[in-house]
Amino acid sequence: MDATQINQGDTAWMLMATALVMFMTIGLGVFYAGLVRAKNSLNTFMMCVAALAVVTVSWAVVGYSLAFGDGGGFVGNFDFALMKDVGFEPYGEQTVPHLVFFAFQATFCILTAALVSGAVVERMRFLPYLGFIALWSILVYPIMAHWVWGGGFLMEGGTLDFAGGVPVEMGSGFTALAAAIVVGRRMDYGRQALLPHNTIYVLLGAGILWFGWFGFNGGSGIGTGNNGILAFVNTLLTPATCLLTWFLLDLVRGRKVTAVGAGTAIIVGCVGITPAGGFVSPGWALALGVIVALPCYAVFVLRPRTRVDETLDVLAAHGIAGLTGMLFVGFAAQADWNGISDGLLYGESALLGDQALAVLVAPAYAFGATFVLLTIIRLLTSLRATDQDEAIGMNFVAHGEEAYVTGEGAILIEPDGDGRPRVPVAEPA
Repeated sequence: MDATQINQGDTAWMLMATALVMFMTIGLGVFYAGLVRAKNSLNTFMMCVAALAVVTVSWAVVGYSLAFGDGGGFVGNFDFALMKDVGFEPYGEQTVPHLVFFAFQATFCILTAALVSGAVVERMRFLPYLGFIALWSILVYPIMAHWVWGGGFLMEGGTLDFAGGVPVEMGSGFTALAAAIVVGRRMDYGRQALLPHNTIYVLLGAGILWFGWFGFNGGSGIGTGNNGILAFVNTLLTPATCLLTWFLLDLVRGRKVTAVGAGTAIIVGCVGITPAGGFVSPGWALALGVIVALPCYAVFVLRPRTRVDETLDVLAAHGIAGLTGMLFVGFAAQADWNGISDGLLYGESALLGDQALAVLVAPAYAFGATFVLLTIIRLLTSLRATDQDEAIGMNFVAHGEEAYVTGEGAILIEPDGDGRPRVPVAEPA
């Protein structure tokens, strides 16, 4: 490692990109909170906030080392455990301090763990959730990050993943599917409409996420080089065309352009370009916005017809969109733009095979490892709230607070002797 290779411009941009990605977790909390019922909105936001604490610590203790330590094809080692040798010198051939790279990657793991909460909000107990994301951020996310960024078998085999199609998008999407299955359905699922309580929050959260995604994708070039600039611009283009395509799909299906659909489309477009951002031309980035909208919209429409209560459709918005983006790289990557490899449409078929391998193994590992992990936790403690607690709402049950205080007409809910909430009855005069 040579400290003289540090570039101040690259470092300044990466510090900003890290802050942008950190802010995305707050944006996600706003987005998710708007999508649930008011009685669960605070708890939903807190699940995202909790990742800032739990995952940051697990990442510093061992997660980062498992992802980026030089351990072999499957997982890293403990060379960087407890941030050993993570200092001001650059990591490998990078032009930013190792500490900056560590922090940037930490924000990815934090955000991904928060994304998973969308599958189980409105019924999973808060403390088991904290334990789950602590273990998941050690046993699942770092493994997948190592595969594509830390010298793992996918990276060595030629798979391209610019900003997280494998560990972030497919990792969160297929983890969410497993979590929804193990935790089970909400008690009101299929019996009454479970509607978003604040669509303004949905649009505001989506806007914050899109804003932060410029750091997420643009920063994944780890500097101010051409691939980072390309990813930055593509992060403008793909969500825009995805949003326009979603408008048309909504009009065809329901004759109205919905706000929830608009917020969702922004996320889907950002996710789709995440693995491809620094590898495809701006023209192909525009096309990807149309392409990624189609399968994701279909899954959004079809999923509620199943028995799987994957509350906020993390699978559709992240798993399917990330998978689509990964495969798209295999077709549309262009060496004239990325300086690395061409896809099938430019005469090279090998890259498509490498991308196909990634979209097979990543969902399988994310789903399988999560299913086993949550099943073990379920043997030790209850994962979900009781029907009574679910009816009261997770805001008060988990935190003793409400998101909205409505003044003198509010009903006071207070715990009884065993800590369970009750509604006090007025005594006769």
